[in-house]
Amino acid sequence: MDQPAHIIDDLFAGLRRRPDVEAANLHAWDATDRLLLETAAAEGRAGTRIAVVGDRYGALTLGAGAVLEPEDLRVHQDLVTGERALRLNAGPGARFEQVPLGADLLAGAGTVLLQLPKTLAELEEIAAAVALHADRDAVVLAGGRVKHMSLGMNRVLEQYFTTVQPQLARQKSRVILASWPRSDAPATKFPVLEHLAELDLAVAAHGAVFAGPKLDIGTRFLLDFLPTMPAAAHAVDLGCGTGILAAMYARRFPGAVVTASDQSAAAVASALATARANNLADRISVLQDDALSTLPAGSADLVLLNPPFHVGAGIHAGAGLKLISAAARVLAPGGELWTVYNRHLPYLPALEREVGATDVRGQNPKFLVARTVRRALR
Repeated sequence: MDQPAHIIDDLFAGLRRRPDVEAANLHAWDATDRLLLETAAAEGRAGTRIAVVGDRYGALTLGAGAVLEPEDLRVHQDLVTGERALRLNAGPGARFEQVPLGADLLAGAGTVLLQLPKTLAELEEIAAAVALHADRDAVVLAGGRVKHMSLGMNRVLEQYFTTVQPQLARQKSRVILASWPRSDAPATKFPVLEHLAELDLAVAAHGAVFAGPKLDIGTRFLLDFLPTMPAAAHAVDLGCGTGILAAMYARRFPGAVVTASDQSAAAVASALATARANNLADRISVLQDDALSTLPAGSADLVLLNPPFHVGAGIHAGAGLKLISAAARVLAPGGELWTVYNRHLPYLPALEREVGATDVRGQNPKFLVARTVRRALR
């Protein structure tokens, strides 16, 4: 193990998170990445066709290329920031292919390296895809931090693989070996579609999307203020998730063109499916992007924002601050940003500084809703 460990040390030392949020307490790799690579080497998975799922910033993909020397290396990352970080960390000449979750990723794969996702729904969607598309003798090495793992993960994997073997924990991480995909595995059910009676809205959700097909409480509170929002020619649902805000705004203001944008591939696919399920696809377009980086400055009249307060598994305001800056860039002067956020987060000064005059339109014990008017450009 000495040689793989030395290679991994050298590789990890140079990894960065950019273009994602960077800070002293945020890292581009963790102990699970190392344990997955070392376990794969010890299990003799070198030289096989390898699929990587859930790589955050390139540690698994670049590590697999260096340590396992695969015949073929393909990777699926849900977040566009992860995709871009991998390319930046790889530099020119790296040999891997970035593809969506499905046959293009998994056909012919003998080894799957998986950073365990946060939700059982996402794990189920991944496991179903592996069982359907990967080789019959494929082995999945699924790793995570012990504090985020549950017995429910084993039960999900047991639906799709004949053998599921949790390994001993090391440095607060653990790997589960899942092998021999089941021929009688359940068919994939994603995206799931549910009708929200309180909104009279059909909501579609892939496994990785926040809150699934449910209405999260922050979005519910922001929707209380929908009747007081202006009619916009171009509105943006920034960090759209399943696209509930986009759909409700498009329904109330039929003259608006709406863009639903998120960094997550699962989110934009869910938002598109939600738009189609409610006959709104002709007015809602979806965009997978990092903080609206591809939208022209001054191109929107209204932005709706329910920002995240987590970066990975940790609480961090950086992601929300980045989205506030993005809204400031794409809003035309006089355009409005409507934000709902947890009261304890320091967003009010940022809204004033980055965007313009801000007034609090409502608050409850958990959330605050603010309306910010984009100041004139200097």
